[in-house]
Amino acid sequence: MRTFAALLDALVFMPSRNGKIRLMADYFAQVPDPDRGWGLAALTGALSFSAAKPAGVRALVMERVDPVLFGWSHDFVGDLAETVALIWPERPGANREPTLSEVVEALGAAHRGAVLGLLERWLDALDADGRFALIKLITGSLRVGVSARLAKTALAEWGGQDVDAIEEVWHGLTPPYAPLFAWLEGRADRPAVSEGAGFRPLMLANPLEDTDLGALDPVAYNAEWKWDGIRVQVVARGGERRLYSRTGDDIGRAFPDILEVMDFDAVLDGELLVVRDGQVAPFNDLQQRLNRKQVTARMLRDFPAHVRLYDLLFEGPEDLRGMPFGARRERLELWHARVAPRRMDLSPLIPFEGWETLAALRAGAREAAIEGLMLKRADSLYVPGRPKGPWFKWKRGALTLDVVMMYAQRGHGKRSSFYSDYTFGVWREGELVPVGKCYSGFTDEELVRLDRWIRNNTVRRFGPVREVAPGLVLEVAFDSVHRSTRHKSGVAMRFPRVHRIRWDKPAAEADRLEMLERLIVE
Repeated sequence: MRTFAALLDALVFMPSRNGKIRLMADYFAQVPDPDRGWGLAALTGALSFSAAKPAGVRALVMERVDPVLFGWSHDFVGDLAETVALIWPERPGANREPTLSEVVEALGAAHRGAVLGLLERWLDALDADGRFALIKLITGSLRVGVSARLAKTALAEWGGQDVDAIEEVWHGLTPPYAPLFAWLEGRADRPAVSEGAGFRPLMLANPLEDTDLGALDPVAYNAEWKWDGIRVQVVARGGERRLYSRTGDDIGRAFPDILEVMDFDAVLDGELLVVRDGQVAPFNDLQQRLNRKQVTARMLRDFPAHVRLYDLLFEGPEDLRGMPFGARRERLELWHARVAPRRMDLSPLIPFEGWETLAALRAGAREAAIEGLMLKRADSLYVPGRPKGPWFKWKRGALTLDVVMMYAQRGHGKRSSFYSDYTFGVWREGELVPVGKCYSGFTDEELVRLDRWIRNNTVRRFGPVREVAPGLVLEVAFDSVHRSTRHKSGVAMRFPRVHRIRWDKPAAEADRLEMLERLIVE
């Protein structure tokens, strides 16, 4: 447990991507099985302890610490795990510091009533770093700046393999990944799971700037619309059916209406959408289905899922990824005509004579509720990752609006001491109504100044959240606006981020709700 705790502590304070990779690679090299496998599972989000809840952790701490003191401490620190690690009163005794494997195995076998007793004993045995790691582990909220993909990248660099090769076998393995480590250390063959319904890493596109067009030959490229949904991989092989997100998460449970129509043997690349009467619904409708553990009959009826197909990666046992895009597209069209899968159609290719034609189409993308355009070289092979040149995404320009900061909340990890998450609003009949929340788009130097302003202009406090006087204007960039029953304003922005901090602009001159309502995507 101590080594895992040291890893988390180092990752929190390591700003460099390469530095994080090096820290994780060293951990995999130095820590024996099965601890390193459980550590990998924690970093990739593959561990879940349903009987261990944050509310239980708080209750346990407040049995030993004055609740008011704990509340003040949590408000100041802003992170439950860090607060518990620092405030927990030690009781030295016979408790032995647990290993990571012991913690995972004990929690997996314990019934709900026994979890807090285990946790109490471990907290007494661990130091502050160990307590921090323990709470992060059991609540499933590491927040150390590491994605599942980055952890796999570190694993690949340590093991001398390509990260995409690891992705190919990942979904056939379970923690603590003994066969995976045996392969990477040269003690065993590659795990034989690639023929099943596992995830194949997606090919991604690079953003296209207007200035890039001069170096590209329009004759070499095909164009498609960039649909406003989420990228998915449809996998039906060996009697198994899976629906994966672009990061390899299995999201099929939330979309049984897609799984039930996958009565074929193929691997397809496409866009998950909500489609009614042939028309693509706003992204906000798709959000009603995402991340659902249970899907009601009403959701299935009101938000019907649909996949718009881009590419064919496998047809039966045949791997088509080594074929040019043009040839794969022909195979996809033939396959779709023959199989006629329900709830799936083809993303149409857009005929064009030159970049000026496409630029005019892109200019009208917002009115058509489309994100923009995709450009794909006709001779491009399906290469995992984001190679430079074969594919480009030419998105419509972002919208901007001047809003007023209303509330601020502390961040997580290295931002846990700063107010970095902002709820903002616009004016409606003389009052501010919230329309969104953002936590990106500003520099570290700007964050320090924002934090100072928030502390000096707080009018009320609600635990870790502060309400501020209406005096700071943020110019926010966003992709679109949708109706929302969760906001008092009735609208919400999609993907808002700070574009500029308008220290110079009076709050009264910020935009009004009517401006947002004119931009709503129906």
